[in-house]
Amino acid sequence: SDLQKQEERGELVQPLIFVLLVLCSVLLYFKVSLMDPGFVKPEEEVKEGEDKGQGVVIPQIPGDIKLRRCGYCLVKQPMRAKHCQLCQHCVRRYDHHCPWLENCVGERNHPLFIVYLSVQLVVLLWGGHVAWSGLYFEQSWEWLQHNIFLLVSFLLIFIFTIVVLLLLVSHLYLISCNTTTWEFMSHHRISYLRHSELENPFDQGIILNLWRFFC
Repeated sequence: SDLQKQEERGELVQPLIFVLLVLCSVLLYFKVSLMDPGFVKPEEEVKEGEDKGQGVVIPQIPGDIKLRRCGYCLVKQPMRAKHCQLCQHCVRRYDHHCPWLENCVGERNHPLFIVYLSVQLVVLLWGGHVAWSGLYFEQSWEWLQHNIFLLVSFLLIFIFTIVVLLLLVSHLYLISCNTTTWEFMSHHRISYLRHSELENPFDQGIILNLWRFFC
């Protein structure tokens, strides 16, 4: 049969890899959206001056910065935690609340979020290549009728690719600086950053920042 001949010629390998990547992307989406991003629980009282989310004490942060109790859920917030009013929880190393995931991106699921964006970008680039390769351009109404689906698909893929690429690049930049989206956007409102002698007291160099985040 034609399917057996294609298998013998190895023409089914690429479609199979593409389907597996799409499946992996879907599974990562549900994993990141359903997992605990690092909610601070009431029984996890943190002593002042201790930062479990960082793993090390950062001496550049002024000693008069006191860990405060959240005004919403009344837990004592570790440093770099923030209350999310949509999730109704304080999240350790809070980055942002993602409306696409309907979940916060925080200490526990941030690395998987980066993996998800990377896999999604590969799928979009591959899908865009397939859509583009199926297009042949002619200036006629008949051509537009026969290729409108491929054309719309390519335009949508192009838009989503730009969005995912910008998200991935911006997150990798912030990770390399050991800062979060929330800290980057609200630097002037956060006490432990506003009163610090350094602009970013958590920055330990690109290599160590990446190592601590992913490993």
